[in-house]
Amino acid sequence: MTNQTGMDQTRMMTGAAGGALLLMGLRKRGVLGIGMAAVGGYLAYRAATGNDPVMAAAGLSGNSTASKPIFVEHSVVVERSPQQVYDYWRKLENLPQIMSHLESVTTLDDKRSRWVAKAPLGTHVEWEAEIVNDKPGQRIGWHSLPGATVDNAGSVQFEELPGGHTRIHVALSYRPPAGPLGAAVAKLFGEEPSQQIAEDLQKFKTVFEGSSAQA
Repeated sequence: MTNQTGMDQTRMMTGAAGGALLLMGLRKRGVLGIGMAAVGGYLAYRAATGNDPVMAAAGLSGNSTASKPIFVEHSVVVERSPQQVYDYWRKLENLPQIMSHLESVTTLDDKRSRWVAKAPLGTHVEWEAEIVNDKPGQRIGWHSLPGATVDNAGSVQFEELPGGHTRIHVALSYRPPAGPLGAAVAKLFGEEPSQQIAEDLQKFKTVFEGSSAQA
């Protein structure tokens, strides 16, 4: 994906979120409605013009928020061996069955893959990622490649526990398309990664323990 494509997708999502917030704000009364309408109008203007009046007024560039990634981590214990769980996760096409925000993951070669994820208001984002740490039965680490709409990096570790159990620990660092404001809008529409990952891991535990655990 080119940088321009990533920028276009970011502006589309920002505009959609801004329009929705503006309409919701106009329908409400009081301070909350005014605040929602103001944020919505700001996002819509930013998407339509490509300018960020708030950042400009502060004397900052529009990309200054990109230096502040958001960090998320969660763990879950499953009644399966580390190798069984690793084998399932390492087949990247399985991941949309684990993570509800993913639409698809396509393997490009031994290390690279293309990811498509759901975004607020029915939009989606996509990027290419590369596996940079692969220890069978122990750990998978990755990061997004240049040009990604959502810069991200993370790892999933498989810790062996007594009784044939495995602790799965997921750690994720990401930069939302519109910076901290984009993260707030995403959370408003139920697309907040911290909440999603916690729920998805619990769902994975239930399904995986009830299956034959074969990838």
